[in-house]
Amino acid sequence: MEDGAIVGETAPEMFDRYAFPNTFLIYNGIEAKDFDLKLEIKVEKGGGSGIQYRSSVGLPSGTQPGTTGQGRDPRWAMIGPQADFWYPVNDRAKQYSGQLYSQNTTRGIIAWRGQVVQSLPGKPPRLVGVIADRDKLGAFVKDGEWNQYTIIARGGTIIHILNGQLMAVLVDDDPASSNNVSGLIGLQIEGMPCKVSFRNLWLKKIN
Repeated sequence: MEDGAIVGETAPEMFDRYAFPNTFLIYNGIEAKDFDLKLEIKVEKGGGSGIQYRSSVGLPSGTQPGTTGQGRDPRWAMIGPQADFWYPVNDRAKQYSGQLYSQNTTRGIIAWRGQVVQSLPGKPPRLVGVIADRDKLGAFVKDGEWNQYTIIARGGTIIHILNGQLMAVLVDDDPASSNNVSGLIGLQIEGMPCKVSFRNLWLKKIN
């Protein structure tokens, strides 16, 4: 804790074991499917972060039987949807903040910043609308400063709002989807070097 904020920072020795380590602070007090979540986030130095929701813990997808997924303890590896936020270390990383990413699954990026995406049973997600140009939306991201993140989840619809600007929308109409379940909320730090801070977390659970 620093000045009322939750702070995480990667250390060089972490890279002795993992190529791209990520660590989660998991809130076990609530499992929620429908909710409003607001918080402030700041990423400094490099690397990235994200807010997990509707998530579970366990081994990442693709882990071979008898292994532990790059030495990870499955109790601390979160699986499920994430609201991404990255330090702009390069042009690609600049595009990540605001998007909807499926952490530790084979799905990867489901809705890029600026996209409205629909997912139907048995079909890959498809683009159904554009909010705005992805690069132009980057102007709403405050690099190295505090940013307000809002995540709204209702049924199969998930909305990401960053600093008051709509960033990404997923409409998941697949009742069997891992994005469409009740789950845990967590905070992530990823990459090196990286310092991530969170403050003023507010959660309203609907169900």
